[in-house]
Amino acid sequence: MILTRGARATGSVLCGVLAVIVASWLVRDIRAVEFGELLRYWAGFPDAHPRALAATTATDAVLLVVYVVAAVAALRSAVAATVLVATGVVTVAVRLPGLWSIGSRAMESSYSDDLRGRALISAFAALAAGIALLITAGAGRRPPDGSYERLPTRPGPGASVTAFLLLCAAGAVLVAWQIRQVVKYPEIFPDWYLGGDRLTHALVDPPLGWASVLTALFCLFAGVSALSHAVHSRPFGLVAAALLLPGGVSGVAMTVHYELFDHFGSLSTETQLTLASWFFEAFVAVLVLIALAPRGFADVPGPLKPGYGSGYGQPGYGTPGYGGYGTPGYGSEAHSGPDDDGPNPGQRPPAPGPGYGYPQGGGFGPPPPPSQPPPGW
Repeated sequence: MILTRGARATGSVLCGVLAVIVASWLVRDIRAVEFGELLRYWAGFPDAHPRALAATTATDAVLLVVYVVAAVAALRSAVAATVLVATGVVTVAVRLPGLWSIGSRAMESSYSDDLRGRALISAFAALAAGIALLITAGAGRRPPDGSYERLPTRPGPGASVTAFLLLCAAGAVLVAWQIRQVVKYPEIFPDWYLGGDRLTHALVDPPLGWASVLTALFCLFAGVSALSHAVHSRPFGLVAAALLLPGGVSGVAMTVHYELFDHFGSLSTETQLTLASWFFEAFVAVLVLIALAPRGFADVPGPLKPGYGSGYGQPGYGTPGYGGYGTPGYGSEAHSGPDDDGPNPGQRPPAPGPGYGYPQGGGFGPPPPPSQPPPGW
């Protein structure tokens, strides 16, 4: 389905509002914390000591990019409806825990009342905008106006298989780490996932466990959807890759900074698996972004299926099929031969003009829960 112009404009404005909310918190942290130290804090360096506690993580910087891209895509993309749905879902999922976690005692001891009040207002505003995106995407749909209008595109076979394998593998890795976390540290449940008084996290972001599970679900859903070439698999897959990117890049930065590969063999097996998971997440995120970013293939209605169709005995793309080659193209009709019982028997009617099909276009959150820091950190 296609979005109306009004729905496109509304969705773009809502994405712009979400971008402004995130940008305001990023500006606050850049002013309160020296920028280089903020990056070290975002990366999770153990020796990072910002002069003020940051309210954001690297995920907020990624979400800012997601909102800006979604605002542009809402106006220009053929998959604007699914872009708004993916953006609305990730917004609601990320900001929902803030309704109860911002007021916890752990947050009271870490942030001022004024800052927590602003964070709570931001959470309500972001949730309202996210829900409005979902409503806009559902209520603003319409069928295509004509054969010249672009249809929503689907990922190609290569991109679909790549996204399926990589995203499902990344989701499985995240799930495995969460199982390990609960089994090894049962005392942190349910604060690890729902927030509470025993664990702290960034003020405007969800608890670490919630963020990891959310990323895993996005990866698994987008991966399975890509295998069936679903229209929504591209936006959801791109968002899933964006959520994977901060954790993987932060882990890689930490590994390089502390030169952990120099004594990789002396690390515990669990720490080795942690480093491997970081690099794998970064690899998956980058590769999926490259695979799904290009425009996919549009559906062609009627007897033609996705793809142009060519060759003898196959449907041609918008070409009449007189003679022995091919079948009638989209928009053409079978001709009346000399034996047809038409108004003028024996006379061939004028050939219809060529038909025109639709044109064809081309964790989140921190790294996986580490074990105890390696010796010498």
